[in-house]
Amino acid sequence: MTGRRRDTIAFFLPTLCGGGAERVTVNLAAGLAGRGHPVDLVAAAAWGDLSGEVPEPVRLVDLRAGRVLRSVGPLMRYLRRERPRALVSAMNHANIVAICAARLAGTGTPVIVTVHNTMSQSIPEQGRFAGGLWPHALRIFYPWAAAVVAVSRGAADDLARTSGLRRDRVQVIYNPVLSAAMLGRASHAPQHPWFAPGQPPVVLGVGRLSGQKDFATLVRAFAQLRRARPARLMILGEGEERPRLEALVAELGVAADVALPGFRQDVLSCMAHSAVFVLSSAWEGLPTVLIEALAVGVAIVATDCPSGPKEILQDGRLGVLVPVGDAPAMARAMERALQAGRPAAPPEDALTPFTMDAALDRYLQLIESA
Repeated sequence: MTGRRRDTIAFFLPTLCGGGAERVTVNLAAGLAGRGHPVDLVAAAAWGDLSGEVPEPVRLVDLRAGRVLRSVGPLMRYLRRERPRALVSAMNHANIVAICAARLAGTGTPVIVTVHNTMSQSIPEQGRFAGGLWPHALRIFYPWAAAVVAVSRGAADDLARTSGLRRDRVQVIYNPVLSAAMLGRASHAPQHPWFAPGQPPVVLGVGRLSGQKDFATLVRAFAQLRRARPARLMILGEGEERPRLEALVAELGVAADVALPGFRQDVLSCMAHSAVFVLSSAWEGLPTVLIEALAVGVAIVATDCPSGPKEILQDGRLGVLVPVGDAPAMARAMERALQAGRPAAPPEDALTPFTMDAALDRYLQLIESA
């Protein structure tokens, strides 16, 4: 791992699983490499669905630490050996590890930590003990970072309230979601028989099968919709809620019209060929899938959850916002969307903030000033 230039920009992740923060980080690393910057993608353990999607200009560094908390020492040694220009990390565990490793390394490497979720909502999910510790940990460690970045205004406001950080210490950079390559993938025909001509309309959900995504409410809303008209529901993703969702689908008698095919590479083409995209989340930071859905032109129904949907959909002008956990409201919104058909293309200014170029410009400004 020697012989690299000192202007390398390094990114740090726990793993390369197919989550939103991981995908955004891989895209950001690829974008900077595409601009000619030497880039390292450093993982505590380089396994996961995205391991095959790291483009060749990006060097993948596997610390082989197993768990992110065990990677402080390996990451410290990497920083001493490679001395990158900056280290950008994502997700709270990795952020704190990155800060500690940089201070122990003593190389002066600036650390930019990024927050991809709504802290007040995600912290309680980790249990009372861990949930009580996190605000204190963030208050102690995050001031040591060269910059703190949140992926939406709502997430930034929430982080400041939750951690006690000054709001002016938290910068907002929207995720680099949109690119010509991404839109090109959306144009391909999805490899699933439900998208063949003449089939009933498909309602699509995408995300980890977890409590945060609240796909149970989507399933209940779909069951109400299905009683009124032919339709199908597909949810792309994997996670711990699969058994519960499969049981709910069977209980509601809609198993013939609901598919849970797991994580798929053709998610964008499935999205572009669906009749309605639904974000059912209880909370978010900045939902990447909602930006993708807006870009590919599918009709959108989303919960007005903290945070992101209201910002992305311009207060409901570009899609329907419904209350969190309200299956009847979601079902009515889905029905109206199916009746209305394909929406008009969104205005350019609705998509520009979420482009790769916009995000890369902002991150380079931070790195240069760190």
